[in-house]
Amino acid sequence: MAISENKRQRDPELGDLFITVNGVSKIYRLRGEEVYALDNVDLTVFRGEYLSIMGPSGSGKSTLFNIIGALDHPTSGYAQIGPLRLTELSSRELAYFRCNHVGYIFQSYNLIPSLTALKNVSISHVLMGATPEEADIAATRSLESVGLGHRLDHRPDELSGGQQQRVAIARALVNEPSIILADEPTGNLDLHTGEEIIKILKRLSVQDGVTVVTATHDHKMLKQSDRVVHIRDGRVDKIQKREELDIEEGTIEVGGETLQ
Repeated sequence: MAISENKRQRDPELGDLFITVNGVSKIYRLRGEEVYALDNVDLTVFRGEYLSIMGPSGSGKSTLFNIIGALDHPTSGYAQIGPLRLTELSSRELAYFRCNHVGYIFQSYNLIPSLTALKNVSISHVLMGATPEEADIAATRSLESVGLGHRLDHRPDELSGGQQQRVAIARALVNEPSIILADEPTGNLDLHTGEEIIKILKRLSVQDGVTVVTATHDHKMLKQSDRVVHIRDGRVDKIQKREELDIEEGTIEVGGETLQ
């Protein structure tokens, strides 16, 4: 599903330096003590880049992911998408930003059980101001783009896990976002289905110029990533380009550690 020229014209002039995270810290108070989920993180992401954020549980990668997607606010520092500094936007402006410019994909799919695949996708387009008829047309096109044109009238409990994740991707795509944020998108999928989902995300980056940011433990995603950001103890431990990763069949060498 290519991004339309109308969508490109609606977007602000964002340039090549697309996402900027500057001095971001996120602090929680736990039993009177300060706990740093993120500690003075700096990061840049380029337009059309496929970026993977990796780190152990509790490292801060999901917090960073949520701040980039305007789902959480930093304690200090800021995230900026093109000219839009997210910490300076009102609640209404943030809602508009999330609806128009970001598509979210979650590990748990987050589909509405009582709605068909078509309606699960079209509801996002209705929230953007489309009529129900317009939304159904856009949702059909989006579902067809992920190979589910024959499953429009099926509810989530009538779909496999992989098909449900495809519906979630179609929902993320229906408003033609500039950014896709995918949080562990292959976590609940088998190997073959997970690889199909990764190929869809890569196609969006390469063919449509969508910026894809994933938070993941899945080393298969690294094969498709332009860069990999390693988060440890709330800080950026290292950033590796794709060609710097030592990948072999069935294993991957990351910073001296072999992952299966």
